[in-house]
Amino acid sequence: MSGSKQNYKVNMKIDFNKNSDGLVPAIIQDVSTKNVLMLGYMNEEAYSKTLETKKVTFFSRTKNRIWTKGEESGNFLNLVDIKNDCDQDTLLVTVNPVGPTCHKGSDTCWDEDNKTTFGFLSELETVITNRKENQVDEKSYVASLFRKGINKIAQKVGEEAVEVVIEAKDDNDELFLNESADLLFHYLILLQAKGFKLEDIVGVLKSRT
Repeated sequence: MSGSKQNYKVNMKIDFNKNSDGLVPAIIQDVSTKNVLMLGYMNEEAYSKTLETKKVTFFSRTKNRIWTKGEESGNFLNLVDIKNDCDQDTLLVTVNPVGPTCHKGSDTCWDEDNKTTFGFLSELETVITNRKENQVDEKSYVASLFRKGINKIAQKVGEEAVEVVIEAKDDNDELFLNESADLLFHYLILLQAKGFKLEDIVGVLKSRT
C-alpha cells in the first residue's frame, strides 16, 4: 500500500517454540476495511516465505506443509504489514486481499461481506435507508424530508451549515457540537437522496491521497 508504514522485520522476535508444534496464530486483517478475514498458523518457514514473496503463507495442519493462500485459486493475500503481540506469540497480518478469502467463496471465513463500516454512523445510515424506503411513515422526520424532495433536503443542509459557521465564531462548545451533529445528520440524508453513502465520499478522499 502506497505510503503505509511497514512494521514487519525479518528478525522479529517471535516465540515459535511456545507450543510444541512450532506454530503461532496469524490473524489476517484487511488493511482498508479493518475487517478480520481469517485465522491461520505460521511456522518459521511460512513466516520467512511470507516476507520473501509478500504473499501470506501459512502452515497447513491438515496437509502438514506450508501453503501460500491463493496458490490454487489465485485469491492471494498481498502482504502490507505484520505486527507481533505483547507475548510475542500471535501475529496480526494486514493485507490487500485478491478476491474472496474463504475457501467456500465468501469474503471472510465468518461468511461476512468485507465492506467498510463506520460504527455508529453506519447504523445511522441504515436507519436513514429504512426511512427512505418507507416514506409513508407519517411520524418520521426523515421520511417527511424524503417526501418533500431533494430541494428541501439540500435547503436543510445549507441552513445547518450556516448555523455551524455562526456557532464556530462563538464560545459555546455545546451549541457548536449540536449544530455540527445536525449538519452531519442532514448531510447523510442528502447523500442518500443523491444515491450515495459515506463510503463513496471516503473513496473520493482516498483517491486524493
